[in-house]
Amino acid sequence: MNTQKIPVAILGATGSVGQRFLELLSNHPWFEVVELAASEKSAGKKYSEATNWIMQTPLPDKFANMIVKRCEPNLNARIVFSGLDASVAGEIETAFAEAGYYVISNARNHRFDEDVPLMIPEVNSDHLDLLKTQKYKGGIVTNPNCSTIGLALALKPLYDYFGIEAVNVVTMQAVSGAGYPGLPSLDIIDNVIPFISGEEKKMETEPLKIFGKLDSNKIEFADIKISAQCNRVGVLDGHTECVQVKLKTKTTVEEIIKVWKEFKSVPQELKLPSAPQNPIIYFSEEKYPQPKIHRNIEKGMATSIGRLRECPIFDFKFVILSHNTIRGAAGGTILIAELMKAKGYIQ
Repeated sequence: MNTQKIPVAILGATGSVGQRFLELLSNHPWFEVVELAASEKSAGKKYSEATNWIMQTPLPDKFANMIVKRCEPNLNARIVFSGLDASVAGEIETAFAEAGYYVISNARNHRFDEDVPLMIPEVNSDHLDLLKTQKYKGGIVTNPNCSTIGLALALKPLYDYFGIEAVNVVTMQAVSGAGYPGLPSLDIIDNVIPFISGEEKKMETEPLKIFGKLDSNKIEFADIKISAQCNRVGVLDGHTECVQVKLKTKTTVEEIIKVWKEFKSVPQELKLPSAPQNPIIYFSEEKYPQPKIHRNIEKGMATSIGRLRECPIFDFKFVILSHNTIRGAAGGTILIAELMKAKGYIQ
């Protein structure tokens, strides 16, 4: 393999997702961060002066002295990772794709464009073929919502082996999902906020495209009924979700646990650098999974599951946990780029 790294840029580099990109890409074997871009107020400053670094690892020196650029398609990179806010992401990402860049976005703006993959590499890697139908000189691929990703990974083996008719999910989502500075402490300490703007609609619609079938360059959405209720809780990182599923085929607790434990997919077969060895970890302990203990399993890239049991209303119910800013944001987006390189979309 060519040892020369592919130059990449980060859009929205000063925000919390942008910082997570830098942390995860600092010593990446395939990609080298060469450009940082952000808003007008940050452009022209050294990165260390433009950002309030909130990661638990120190800001690498090689990024601290980089000058932040504007989010304009004149950056010296082939791939741009977008951590932009949805209020500005749409037009900026389109401009980059039209100029020949491959944009891999964490924003919601292009997720439901007909020709744009909504990608979880372990779930729907074949959807990358949509890139061939895009009219851009470059291309756009999107990462799903953070709470959708953990849910879809847990549902994938069930969908493949047993079929899924309906899903009910109630989330307890970490405060880091709100970005920085996020929520005022007086709102979230000693409290649960039973509303996250737009979140329930994302969870109810995104899996339908993700599990959809690619046919004649279009995705036929999956026929699954999904009901979601989303809550913000006083946890720093890690989204917990209580899930009920109605399956199309009768099965047992033991069979479900078996398919979860055996689940591997394309990223594992290709040995992609960011791919978890085990995308799904099942815990038999009745009090697991817990965010404080399990969010960093497999470097934050696995979905942890526990408490599988029969449900008197649906068929089965269980609890899942996934790291919202790693698997659910920057890490999942980087894994998409690795898949694109391994599949020959990026040279």
